[in-house]
Amino acid sequence: MSTAQNEPEYQAGAITIADPLTTAPATPTEVPEPDEKWELSTGFAHVYYGQGSPGIQRPVIMADGFNYGPSNLDWLYQGLDGSVPFLSELRARGHAVILLGYAERSASILENARAAQECIMRTIASQVGDSPLTVGGFSMGGLVTRYALAKLELERMDHRTALYFSFDSPHRGAVIPIALQAFAHFIPGPENAFAAQMNSPAARQMLWRHYDSATGEIRQDPARTDFLQQLERIGSWPRRPRTIAVANGTGDGTGAKVPPGEVALKITGIVFPNTTLYTQAAGDNVTVAQLNRLIPPAAKTITTSGFPELDGAPGGTLDSFKILADELERRGGRVDLRHDTVCFVPSVSAVAIRDLDRQEDLYADINRLPQEESEVDEYLCASTNTAHTEITRELCDWIMERLPR
Repeated sequence: MSTAQNEPEYQAGAITIADPLTTAPATPTEVPEPDEKWELSTGFAHVYYGQGSPGIQRPVIMADGFNYGPSNLDWLYQGLDGSVPFLSELRARGHAVILLGYAERSASILENARAAQECIMRTIASQVGDSPLTVGGFSMGGLVTRYALAKLELERMDHRTALYFSFDSPHRGAVIPIALQAFAHFIPGPENAFAAQMNSPAARQMLWRHYDSATGEIRQDPARTDFLQQLERIGSWPRRPRTIAVANGTGDGTGAKVPPGEVALKITGIVFPNTTLYTQAAGDNVTVAQLNRLIPPAAKTITTSGFPELDGAPGGTLDSFKILADELERRGGRVDLRHDTVCFVPSVSAVAIRDLDRQEDLYADINRLPQEESEVDEYLCASTNTAHTEITRELCDWIMERLPR
């Protein structure tokens, strides 16, 4: 890879790792003006009426996912209406589309669920007629709306939702390689968005395992433990709507071709000389990162124990190592990138059927498991492993077929 010299390598603090729906589109396109804009206590919403509709009819609420900073609903619209025009097709069928965003995407899921509850109740108050709602979200948005609907039921509020959907949501946890989490905190300087993102409430609630920058401990974060307990307290899932889920990963146990224990990214620039990040291997005391820093001087070896081979698991993928490599290179770093893409939301997590702790569960052949093992009423896994929250014809058609009539 070529090396630019116009920016020092250590100014890498603006890096964040997130799915394409929450980042700027590679090729921006024009987005229609919303028919309504709503301000909510911890977020906001854009409302687009269905084709030929005088107002909100047959509403579909879609919640944004995880990143650092406020939601950008124009980005979300473009991501959902690209090569597969999901939103346009919904609106052509007479559905009002309501995109839900957050004042801070990395805030607690419980906090952003307040915006979802308000959005649901405002939709009911504003809609024309009494058609039932469809409510769901992409990635973290599926957790936000899951919690919001269950909380409304606990409070005996009529949410009038007939269908809940999640799109590659980490119901059993998401995975950001420990090597990347540790490197995030190895970047010097006070303005480090990457470290702030990794230590944010939402990240600590969603990640299967979290790197504690203060102690170096790798564990299920207490924030995740508390979040799971809060979910259990309100019933875990909404009971009134039909619940469905789709996974961007396969259901036959076939993972991505990411061999465990290999070099994923080697950084050979001046600031991080011979820093090496590895793909996750199983076993005890497995080295996942050799971190070296010249300014200010520091060195650290990061190891894991008891992890399965997470990076190559079946699931929605993210260009996790490539995002870091591209940003370092853009700032003058020298990098050797060998594995761009790894699993972010395992299929078993997206369809809520198995946990991630054991290799045999992580790589389970979901297609052969009894449907009732899943926590949702119905699910679909992708035919091939695709990018996390990638809007594919296969998954979108399946969801649209199940919308309330």
